[in-house]
Formats: sequence, C-alpha cells, structure tokens
Amino acid sequence: MAMKIRLARGGSKKRPFYSIVAADSRMPRDGRFIEKLGTYNPLLPKDSEERVKMNMERVQHWLDQGAQPTDRIARMLEAAGVKEKTERSNPNKAVPGKAAQERAAAKAEKAAQPAEEPAAEAPAEEAASDEAAAEAPAEEQTEEKAAE
Repeated sequence: MAMKIRLARGGSKKRPFYSIVAADSRMPRDGRFIEKLGTYNPLLPKDSEERVKMNMERVQHWLDQGAQPTDRIARMLEAAGVKEKTERSNPNKAVPGKAAQERAAAKAEKAAQPAEEPAAEAPAEEAASDEAAAEAPAEEQTEEKAAE
C-alpha cells in the first residue's frame, strides 16, 4: 500500500481549510484516509502559529513507515525542521513569459532605430521650435484682445 502524507480540502467555497492526513495514494483527495495528522489554514498570516499545526510524533511515525509527503507537505516539514531541505530544479524559472519577451524585442528594436537616424530627426526638431516661436505672438495677441 503506497502511503502519502497530503492535504485534504475542507471548508466552504472560497474559504479553504485543509487537513493534513496519511492516506493511501489511490484514494480520492478528500476521501478516505488512515489518520489525521494536523491542519493547515492558508487564510491566516504566514507568521501565525495557528496556520500549520501538525502532530510531529505521528508524522515522523508515518515517514518511518515509508509514507511519502507531497511537495507542499514536504515544504511544511522543511520549515518545521523535520526534513532536510532539498534542492528544487525549475529550469523555466528565469525565462520570461511570451509577452515579456515580445516587449523586450520591441524595446531592443526601438533602441536600435534612433542610433541609425539622428540626422533625420534634427530638422524636424528645428521645425517644431520654429512653430512654437510662431505660436507665442499669437497667444499674446489673444490675451490683448481678451483684456480689451
């Protein structure tokens, strides 16, 4: 019989509450279990002692019997100091998502374009400054008319 130490969900809709149980791996997630070993309430703050409660003697008993903890339970046991920390391999962790890669490519293209065409932009800037100078007297004239 393949034993697992895992979470069984309880609680109401959108208010999760989990029981930490020792169960046969072939049983449903919330189904039959051998023994209840503790509770986990994810709605409480991370520093709260009430968030994870485990009967460590019974957990250790089941680990000695060959029960395998799930990934989430293994992390809880590592935090409690019962199990040594394991190195996890996530090769895709540092790879940005598809949208971020597209934004980076667009930014790189945009950065490359101004370096090639700085001379073409200079006359456009002069024209813009000439237009601004031409608009300034027009604004003064409208102010004078408003004062009259």
